[in-house]
Amino acid sequence: MPIDFNQHVIDEFRANAGRVGGPFEGGRLLLLTTTGARTGARHTTPLGYLPDGGARVIVIASAAGAPRHPAWYHNLVANPRVTVEDGTFTYEADAVVLEGAERDEIFARAAEADPGWAEYQAKTTRILPVVALKAVDGGPPQGRPGDALKAVHDAFRRELELVRKEVADSGPGLGAQLRINCLTLCQGLEHHHAMEDGGVFPHFERTVPELAPALARLREEHRTVKRLLDELRALLAAPDPGRAVLLAEVERLTTELEAHLDYEEEQLVPLLNG
Repeated sequence: MPIDFNQHVIDEFRANAGRVGGPFEGGRLLLLTTTGARTGARHTTPLGYLPDGGARVIVIASAAGAPRHPAWYHNLVANPRVTVEDGTFTYEADAVVLEGAERDEIFARAAEADPGWAEYQAKTTRILPVVALKAVDGGPPQGRPGDALKAVHDAFRRELELVRKEVADSGPGLGAQLRINCLTLCQGLEHHHAMEDGGVFPHFERTVPELAPALARLREEHRTVKRLLDELRALLAAPDPGRAVLLAEVERLTTELEAHLDYEEEQLVPLLNG
């Protein structure tokens, strides 16, 4: 991509918590900052990515099928410690170039989800590198605690929006990457709620006793969301759950979760920021 185009995307991404227009609109995008292999200078590049569960995401050094690997790939081979921005979190990660069967399985997954990857591979004789970015640190967004909670919630809202679109746009059969996208969302939500149940809520129970009814409601809503997540996982385990059935389940989760997030922000954000 031209440098001025990349900079426009970077500026828009940072100004809008990861949302951009143009060719990346409605897609999965991150900002990858690498250290120059020759210069040592820092370079930031917008890239599409694939969720991979756990603490890593996948990027592919396609360069739109160009005959040579992109500069950012050469940089991370020389200096694997990189910085990733996802719109909510900015964190350090280790870049690992995948090889053999693992590389081939993930690339096939990507091409099934978006045939554009296969088209890029067909345009060049080089094998498109597949790179895992594994987080090595992290934490809540900077700023006031209530604003940080809202930012995390907005990231879940965004992920739900992406998953709903991906399910609605999917063809017959449930692709492997879409399963992983859904399961990664489930994992993230459960981790977030476990942190709240084990830390945030007990803190407020001790310090703001009058909040007890609201906290009881929030805990009950966590149990409801967990039940919906378990039902979604069971559906994803089926060989072919059907797009309509899966979309209905995701919509049901979305409705419940959005109401929960709205109520939690109403109750906790003023206290956290105060």
